[in-house]
Amino acid sequence: MPRGAARREVTLDEYASDSVPKSDLSSADLHRLRSLRSIGLVEKRDHYVLTARTVTGVLELSRIRLVLRPKFPIAGNRLIDWLSYANGQSGTIDEELRDWPLGKDGYAALVPAALLYECRLLLRRGLRRDYVRRQRVDTTLRGRLNVEAQATRCFGAVDRLHVRTFEYEDGGWENLVCGAALAAAAGQVTSPLLRHRLASVAKDFPNTLRLPDVLPLLARAQYSALNAHYRPAHAWARMVLGGGGPDDLLNPYGFGAQGLLLKLDTLWESVVQRMAAEAAATVGGRWARGTGDHIRTHGRLGSSTPPFLPDVLLSFGPSGASGASGASGASGASGASGPSGASGPSGASGPSGASSAPYLAVDAKYKNYAKRNVSREDRHQLLTYIAGYTDSTNPLALVVHPDPQGPSSHQLEFRGPRGLVGRILVLGLDTRSGPRTAAEPLRKAIADFAASVATI
Repeated sequence: MPRGAARREVTLDEYASDSVPKSDLSSADLHRLRSLRSIGLVEKRDHYVLTARTVTGVLELSRIRLVLRPKFPIAGNRLIDWLSYANGQSGTIDEELRDWPLGKDGYAALVPAALLYECRLLLRRGLRRDYVRRQRVDTTLRGRLNVEAQATRCFGAVDRLHVRTFEYEDGGWENLVCGAALAAAAGQVTSPLLRHRLASVAKDFPNTLRLPDVLPLLARAQYSALNAHYRPAHAWARMVLGGGGPDDLLNPYGFGAQGLLLKLDTLWESVVQRMAAEAAATVGGRWARGTGDHIRTHGRLGSSTPPFLPDVLLSFGPSGASGASGASGASGASGASGPSGASGPSGASGPSGASSAPYLAVDAKYKNYAKRNVSREDRHQLLTYIAGYTDSTNPLALVVHPDPQGPSSHQLEFRGPRGLVGRILVLGLDTRSGPRTAAEPLRKAIADFAASVATI
């Protein structure tokens, strides 16, 4: 395709399909789509059928621009709050970023916009300076003489000295990462305004790193009190550069591959996990994430017996109370990659740790259960959690789904020949508000459960 030529746009909603001529997809495009495993690809006689799954975003291919739209999205002016929450960040995002127009890049534009915002904060505070090793040629000896270079390159010249020195400057790895990410984002976004602002701020950061060197540098990153304020900017830099985001929310093909994809179902799961862990901690519970016994399937072909776990298994009672502080990691402490920081204390061993402790299973479903019934598969799954984890005196499980129309709630009750089998409380959280406000129905449900088991 000629450089600068406009690509034809193909739009797909989640789980929707569309056909494109075979001439629109190159062999490199086919390899890329098959590698993603997030977009179905079926070859027909003279065309390909593309099917979207639970991934949204924008993907630039050789001849077409593939736009994947969510089935019921979190509003663009709110998604940045939910991403920050899932990423373990706390604090208020400024209104300029909150109201950023989505444009043709859709949600993809919010990530470089968030990077831009964090880098501006760093500039306002002042970039961190440190002693950086430099090799230079000078007329005076400042630092150590590089004897090898002096002998092999200068051939006895005394007016050109190869020296090794340390300069106190802003060329540390923290700033180099930000500069590389800003430059990469500026080269890929389509919004002229966003591109201009990214490029302008990038000039204020040193940028001598090659893009392939940035992600390994981030993987080895170490933070202290001196550079901990760089964490948010580096989190968005990982997303822009294709290194994954909160719990790998972003596909690792990133802007380096001219696209940015976001799995909203995984984002929802991460958000619900953090919400539930924080809510349980306030009432003396914890997220039971130990290595003890869980529901397992025995007799499978092979020797593996993978655990059958809900998205969040909350523990209450005496054993849970002692581990209440374990959920504090979900409060956005730096270094926690999303809700994973909410793990319980090392002494917690899951359901086997204390058979008397009541448990509550919470499952996140990225489905519109405000307008349709809970599926048979999900009902069976939740009833299995109830049978395996909960006490017969209070056989309850929670299903938490997004509801763009506002908070909603209804309860399913299952009865059989021997009486009550279980109850499933279906909660819809309002995606029009911020995550902490939207979590109120979930906090109330968990508090009510904790109060009921305390009276048993």
